[in-house]
Amino acid sequence: MIDSKAIFNIKSDASFEELALTIFRFQFENNIVYRSFCDLLYKHPSEVQSIYDIPFLPIEFFKSKPVLSSQSPVIKTFTSSGTTGSIASKHFITDLNLYENSFLNGFYHFYGSIKDYTFLALLPSYLERDGSSLVYMVDKLLKKSTNPDSGFYLNNLDKLITKLEKLDESSKKVMLIGVSFALLDLVEKHQFKLKNTIVMETGGMKGRRKEIIRDELHTILKNGFGVNTIHSEYGMTELLSQAYSNGNGTFKCPNWMKVLTRDPEDALSIQKNNKTGGINIIDLANINSCSFIATQDLGRVHTDGSFEIIGRFDNSDIRGCNLMAL
Repeated sequence: MIDSKAIFNIKSDASFEELALTIFRFQFENNIVYRSFCDLLYKHPSEVQSIYDIPFLPIEFFKSKPVLSSQSPVIKTFTSSGTTGSIASKHFITDLNLYENSFLNGFYHFYGSIKDYTFLALLPSYLERDGSSLVYMVDKLLKKSTNPDSGFYLNNLDKLITKLEKLDESSKKVMLIGVSFALLDLVEKHQFKLKNTIVMETGGMKGRRKEIIRDELHTILKNGFGVNTIHSEYGMTELLSQAYSNGNGTFKCPNWMKVLTRDPEDALSIQKNNKTGGINIIDLANINSCSFIATQDLGRVHTDGSFEIIGRFDNSDIRGCNLMAL
């Protein structure tokens, strides 16, 4: 049995690799879908000596198969928000404490105490979309903040404008978290001059507006909110961990998460740093599903382990958090 506490106490690359290999062997033995995938590749644990030898499960399997490494009952199912007619990914959760420990520890690592912030969320409320892992996370952050001014906003932008300007003027630490199209709607309605607010976007347009590159989006939002930087959150239904960017377009992972890139022409070949390729993610919090996922994102990993997202493979579905509002 793997001690989940060990995941969030990782202090070095060596301890990360040791635990990753332990989890790989566990999931090889206990995850039928992942075991079948490894068998098709003729990849046995005896041949896996480092994280670079581990097979990464294509993320599409979450759309068609129950990706589970646990025999415990499923207590929550997170679903992706895709376009009309597309198949949603399903992440079956047998232990919500793992998810909560991951996003709470991750937030603390990058931003400090949750109680120091007032959270304003331009997202559907948890009750409006029960299957959203993002909304579940933000809902918990709102409650943990214990600040009565924290709350969800979606359609009442006038109320949000008044609240945001009042809080910002009071010198309180404020975090505005929103899907990109909603943040654009907000700055088109009102021009801000914020001084004490972190603005964090959580994704692209996904059918609500014309897709634009992140640099262009951030330029519009910086001008609209009157801030020097726009923060970003990188997460997805299939992961229990998130990476964050503090405004330069470069994401950093918590200690229990690692990003690698694969060769676009050879999906089984891991590339050296600073080369563009498909994004592979190791998320050790995914003990009970699969910790080794090949996404449809394209990106580049830097020498220090940080990474940037450049785009997506052309044949991948348009998917993401922004359709939660539909």
